[in-house]
Amino acid sequence: MRVDRWFAFVDLSGFTAFTDAEGDEAATAVLSQFRGVVRETATDFTVRIAKWLGDGCMLVSVEPEAVVAAVCRLEQAVDDLQLPLSLHAGCAGGPVILLEGDDYTGRAVNLAARLAAVAPAHEIYAPADLGPYVPDGRHAEPAGMIAVPGFSDPVEVVRFGCGRAAGTVRA
Repeated sequence: MRVDRWFAFVDLSGFTAFTDAEGDEAATAVLSQFRGVVRETATDFTVRIAKWLGDGCMLVSVEPEAVVAAVCRLEQAVDDLQLPLSLHAGCAGGPVILLEGDDYTGRAVNLAARLAAVAPAHEIYAPADLGPYVPDGRHAEPAGMIAVPGFSDPVEVVRFGCGRAAGTVRA
């Protein structure tokens, strides 16, 4: 069945290196805090955690503003928790196939995942059409045309690092 949905893939930057340096117990403690804030945020913004992906997750929403606001809140919350790792994410949306009632496939899912993979720490990447959904008090900055792995044409992308104060140097 074809449906319109909006997706975010969120991930903790540097998790593998952190686990290698600090050990499994420290990694588990970070993941527990991260997953707790993801669950709380998903509830607050009525987005669904579609799946956990180790140190990240896939979120899905029926409204673009909900998924964008939720990811902005998550990025801020990770900073507020002063976790030793920062978040990076990708968002996208549009028509997709709802497969067997609980999974999604299509361009929007793939684009959100690929944008998350290329977004640096403290950044959220999304196609330019999601820029207007950034919450009040935040702004989307053009990131230009980005060659996204697996896509034949570059994508016009905006970035928003909601957890960083203006003027802060990004890591």
